[in-house]
Amino acid sequence: MIGSGKTIGIILIVAGLVVCGVVSLFIGSGAATGQTTPAGAILGIGAFGIIPLLLLAGVGIFMFIRGSAEEQDLAVVRQKERLLGLIQTQGKVTLSSIMVEQNLSRDQVQNYIYELVQQGLFTGYIDWKTTTFYSQDASRVGSNKCPNCGGVREIVGKGIVKCPYCGVELFIPPDAPQTTATPQPPQTLPSA
Repeated sequence: MIGSGKTIGIILIVAGLVVCGVVSLFIGSGAATGQTTPAGAILGIGAFGIIPLLLLAGVGIFMFIRGSAEEQDLAVVRQKERLLGLIQTQGKVTLSSIMVEQNLSRDQVQNYIYELVQQGLFTGYIDWKTTTFYSQDASRVGSNKCPNCGGVREIVGKGIVKCPYCGVELFIPPDAPQTTATPQPPQTLPSA
């Protein structure tokens, strides 16, 4: 369960402190009544109080830090899911609206999109001139024809492919059929 590492870490740190406190009180009371020598009390507190405290606290700190890192990773994954869902449900989304709705920078949006493309989760294209993301059916983007300007590329490609005519970045899934065609510029370039 995500986030349980932080909770377990706190529990282990508190348990270490409690064990050390109980051992110190118990052995300290024996030393105060004369039942334990000062050297025995120090050895007992060290062996049964300090060492367990260090072990439990060390593991607790590790678990707390690891749990915090897992929470941060999960937050990034959730941002990517929301970004992907936003583009797929609307079909056409501007970069500025993504940045406002998701509270992300331009670089974060670009990095997230590229990561989603590499993972095979997003196909479509982005027109960087108008900074608009388009979600497209994989079969439509997985062709030699650019869905933005209509120009024909020589090969389909995989991953992120830039149209040589209009400059849009096409996000093509790894399983798209690979075909070749005679390159052909679009009849009219789209207006910028």
